[in-house]
Amino acid sequence: MRPLVLAALLASTAHASTLTPPVLPLFVRTPYFNSWLGNAREEPWHKWPMFWTGAEIGFGILVSVPDNNKVYPLLGRPHDSLDEDTEDYTLSYSSFKGAKYDASTTNLTYTIPAPSKSPDASHLTIILSFLSPVTPTSTLRQSIPAAYLTVYVEGAFDVNIYVDVNGQWVSGKHESIIEWDLKQQEAAGPTEALKTWSVKRQVEQVFTETFDQPEWGELHFTAPQDVRHESGSSAQLRQRFARTGTLENELDDDFRGIMDEEPVFAFAKEFKLAQKDSTSTENTCDSVLFTFTFIQDPVTQYASARGLTFMRPLWESWFVNEARLIQFHYGDFVNANHLATNYSEQLRIDAYQSGSTNYVDIVALSARQIMGATSFSGTPESPLLFLKEISSNGNCQTVDVIFPAWPFFLYTNPRWGAYLLEPLLEHQLSGQYPNKYSMHDLGAHFPNLTGHADGRDEYMPVEECGDMLIMGLSLVNSMTYDTDEEAQSIWSTIGSKADYSAQSDKAFPLTNLGAHDDIAYIDDTWGGGAKGVKQAKKWLDGSYGLWKQWVGYLVEDSLYPHNQLCTDDFAGWLALQTNLALKGIVGIKAFSEIADLLDRTGDAEHFRKISESYLAKWEKEGISREGSHAKLSYDWYGSWTTLYSLYADALLCFHPSTTNSSDTEDFASSRHPHQKPLLPSKGSNGRTPITKDFIPHHIYKIQSKWYSAVMQKYGLPLDSRHLYTKSDWEFEAAAVASKKVRSEILDRVAFWLNETVTDRAFTDLYNTEGDGGFPNPYFFARPVVGGHFAFLSLERACGGGGKAMSVFDELDEE
Repeated sequence: MRPLVLAALLASTAHASTLTPPVLPLFVRTPYFNSWLGNAREEPWHKWPMFWTGAEIGFGILVSVPDNNKVYPLLGRPHDSLDEDTEDYTLSYSSFKGAKYDASTTNLTYTIPAPSKSPDASHLTIILSFLSPVTPTSTLRQSIPAAYLTVYVEGAFDVNIYVDVNGQWVSGKHESIIEWDLKQQEAAGPTEALKTWSVKRQVEQVFTETFDQPEWGELHFTAPQDVRHESGSSAQLRQRFARTGTLENELDDDFRGIMDEEPVFAFAKEFKLAQKDSTSTENTCDSVLFTFTFIQDPVTQYASARGLTFMRPLWESWFVNEARLIQFHYGDFVNANHLATNYSEQLRIDAYQSGSTNYVDIVALSARQIMGATSFSGTPESPLLFLKEISSNGNCQTVDVIFPAWPFFLYTNPRWGAYLLEPLLEHQLSGQYPNKYSMHDLGAHFPNLTGHADGRDEYMPVEECGDMLIMGLSLVNSMTYDTDEEAQSIWSTIGSKADYSAQSDKAFPLTNLGAHDDIAYIDDTWGGGAKGVKQAKKWLDGSYGLWKQWVGYLVEDSLYPHNQLCTDDFAGWLALQTNLALKGIVGIKAFSEIADLLDRTGDAEHFRKISESYLAKWEKEGISREGSHAKLSYDWYGSWTTLYSLYADALLCFHPSTTNSSDTEDFASSRHPHQKPLLPSKGSNGRTPITKDFIPHHIYKIQSKWYSAVMQKYGLPLDSRHLYTKSDWEFEAAAVASKKVRSEILDRVAFWLNETVTDRAFTDLYNTEGDGGFPNPYFFARPVVGGHFAFLSLERACGGGGKAMSVFDELDEE
């Protein structure tokens, strides 16, 4: 018995979520292990849980009370299999007390009335706790495609819990023949003896999907040895549990189709909560832990430098087989939960300080969704992180999807951002992409990262070049800090600070895991001091020609971008886009800083001058005649746009009038101007100090005022063409607006989240008027919600302390 567990859990969620989104994450780890509670504003037994597409998946939970033979559904619709007219049991319904969530956990709480035999007993409380841990200090743990379900109970009478899953986790086709087995594992070290259901297609179709659901991979459903188990038809098992409160430890070996007498794989746990003294009504707590693991090997195929390669999951580098992985993961619950709680709590503190309680809920809801679009692969010497453009078109490693998600990675773990960029860099450096601008994606549909040897990927040349250069410099900035307080991510400072760069040809290996606070498998620090400058230079040296190639394209086409798409491709082709041009110009400036770090002084000065001259011309072309706002395009008079590319200027510390703590006078005392050095000295970050604002401050000011004027019911529209918006760009625009406008945008997005009729995981594209629904196209569950972390990443930029964002607080009053 664990009498303090439930009380502690309730306390930890007391200050948690207050918003009521329509959908909540359950298990969200990869593009294919991605399950959601689709009716989060209602009782969880009204609908089955769903895959991110909205397709139902079989996942049912029941509870029975032996003292009165009542059975209650908790999750899904397993009660559809029960008879309502029977003397063996009575179908009843609990009181659902609601859902709470943080960045890693969703808790569903229920109460069940005491049976008549215990008239003085209080209601029994049950919490279903779904944990998909976000662990920024432990990439090893983050790479494991597994999650936890803990069932907590507290009461004074006995109950039994039943959990089952079906084959919809491993195939999108109901007719697929599946096979299964029950595997027993003896206790090992801290891990108790286990039993695991393993389910997969009888004939797997590697790298194949049906409506985005995988046709390869194996689900492992694990429980402690002392629970009961059984496989068989769904109706048979659920009815048996309703009658008897248990299962028969039998295995149905008739392999068949997913919906052919629907085979399910179940565990049942008996909780003896009643005291031996029959008159006692004192509550007792207990719990049971289940784990769910979805193994795919290989995870993708990738056109690497050595050719098309079947990519293994990263976890295989540390665990010799699936059994060892499952055993480790189950026994690691306390550590994983501790690391995830640390992240969630720090996120809560930071989000509240930079936004509000609403902002806490929004970023907490977004975190698992972002990581749920990714799969870790490669080896510890060369880790890779593959990403699926979920729901919009399924592209692989889409640059302009990684880009809006980027604030999350900067705040949480910039190392993971490096692992996202690496496949794009390796592929293009190997000469497999023919165009001189950056590619849009690595493959038309995940998991097939086969490239575009014909160069006919989606045409966004300025967008992708600008995105890559901005992300490249921001990654360099995240490595080149002096003190822990100045780090872009506080989790970057955890772990060994030793410099292991000489031990590997790669800049960012994972070969030196250590321990921290008695928890093993913790990453070493990300950058910092001389180590960080050395890492940054090592990373850029081998790819400098590619970065220079991209900036060359921007010099040709960013000031007056010809007719092309930008990241908001659903809005259509358009020439002379003001926001797109600004992104390209910021990209040119970013390259000049990259060149400066590598002591390419000629390139640095050349491209710095170009960016400055382009910016002056951009302001004349892109700002309205009356000087009140940015136009959608240079020649579209009367139009306006959300100028979210301003965010990159602030994030990259190009606004030194507020972000530099040092004197911004030019390089030498004004008393002796004749003594100025020919070249300024470099700072500890390996770069020449930036001494003047790149984008003038008044541009931020006019945009902030304009946003307030065009705000709608549910937020800030994207531009003057439509009333729809993109939430990622809303948050980037808000981060560099006045505090008043920032709060207004944030509160309206929260208002939308409470009222929207959308019925999928957090959409980034929605209507700002009406019912807040999908405008068509339908975007949902996409990783671009990483843009919601824009406040947090900007607060930590440029030496931390909130300097990079606080300057904009009083824009309206200036």
